[in-house]
Amino acid sequence: MNSSSSPYRIISVCTGNICRSPMAEMMLGAAFQAEGLGSDVTVDSAGTTGYEAGRPIDPRAARRLAATHLSSDHHVARVWQDAWFRERDLILALDIDHYAWLRDAAPDAVSVDKVRMLRSFDRAVAGSDLLDQGIEDPWYGGHADFDAVWEQIRGAVPGIVAHVRTVRGQAAPLQQLMQQQVRSIS
Repeated sequence: MNSSSSPYRIISVCTGNICRSPMAEMMLGAAFQAEGLGSDVTVDSAGTTGYEAGRPIDPRAARRLAATHLSSDHHVARVWQDAWFRERDLILALDIDHYAWLRDAAPDAVSVDKVRMLRSFDRAVAGSDLLDQGIEDPWYGGHADFDAVWEQIRGAVPGIVAHVRTVRGQAAPLQQLMQQQVRSIS
């Protein structure tokens, strides 16, 4: 298990590691940096298949990331390694097939418990069926599909940050402010 002195380790997982999971990796990394948690959390990504291993991020995903000044220049797709079940604290599946694959491949109950749908952290869909929490592969589509993926990931980012803060025993400044406001109203 992770101690508060070592970084909390998150990995996002999709099929080929060239679209959804690297977008999630870079968006989460930027969010943790912005929250002052960059040294407390590490984020990476992988694919369930080796189809794209060694290739750069899809240019459409790179374009979408670059629109908000997130660089993906150094991304190289890679395939999931079983050792990561032990080495990661949170394993984020981007779609239901990744979720099922990861849970089936998990070596033990502790590893199974680490696997979550990324959008299970999005308040708008958190209580929905797992099928409704998936992020469809934009690879077959156009720029609008990558924009939709961006929005879906973005919806989950605050919940993931809050989850890590809770696990690490760090109250979020926004949560503290909201608690103060609730107390002042009552």
